[in-house]
Amino acid sequence: MEKETKEEKVTKIQNIILSLLVLFFITGCASKQANTSKPAIVIFKTKKLNFYDQGFVTHFDNYTKLQVYSMGQSVLELDVSPKKVCSPMFSCIKSQTFNNKFLHHSYEDDFLYKLLNKKRIHHKDKKNKIFIKVKYVK
Repeated sequence: MEKETKEEKVTKIQNIILSLLVLFFITGCASKQANTSKPAIVIFKTKKLNFYDQGFVTHFDNYTKLQVYSMGQSVLELDVSPKKVCSPMFSCIKSQTFNNKFLHHSYEDDFLYKLLNKKRIHHKDKKNKIFIKVKYVK
């Protein structure tokens, strides 16, 4: 058995590192696959948000995406998980911060996540003037 030279050892280590980096980039850049995506008519009325347009509710393993379009333009996009809400409008914020700013401070942290994951999405809060309804279209 021949002894490996120092150069051969360095080359092997470089190849291992390169292989790991390639593997990391391939798996890291893989697109997230949706579990379900349904077209819907979305009514979202609060003091700060007011939409009644068509959109999509897309369910992923760890979050739900709500997209609303008006005249072909995206007017609302929310990635909602139990602990945070992300949007191009404000990046990611804690769910409770989203509730305080756009809904009502009395709502539970995971309120919107739970609501968007129901079969029938309908929430009417007369006291705080909040109405959220999603009607799936075929």
